[in-house]
Amino acid sequence: MFRVAVMYPNEEGAKFDHNYYKNTHMPMVEEHLKAFGLVKTEVDRGISGGGDQPAPYIGIGYLYFETKDAYDKGMVEKGALLRADIPNFTNVTPIRQVSEIL
Repeated sequence: MFRVAVMYPNEEGAKFDHNYYKNTHMPMVEEHLKAFGLVKTEVDRGISGGGDQPAPYIGIGYLYFETKDAYDKGMVEKGALLRADIPNFTNVTPIRQVSEIL
């Protein structure tokens, strides 16, 4: 299984609408990527980097696929549509990481 982490840095001036992300953006992701093998999604709200340190990411979305190729194909076809929604919930540029779950 492969997990895609879409991480939104908690930088100076960062804004992030967790409600919109969880209830509007992620259902949109599911709708458009399910046909490409999306298994499930998860959402994290960053609260701490440990102790009194701020969280390094204000929010993280996780997408799970059986294969990396499935994710790649889905993003080729639907990526522009999904990225166009980003300004509706944040003003920061996300960082993506594709990982194989061992």
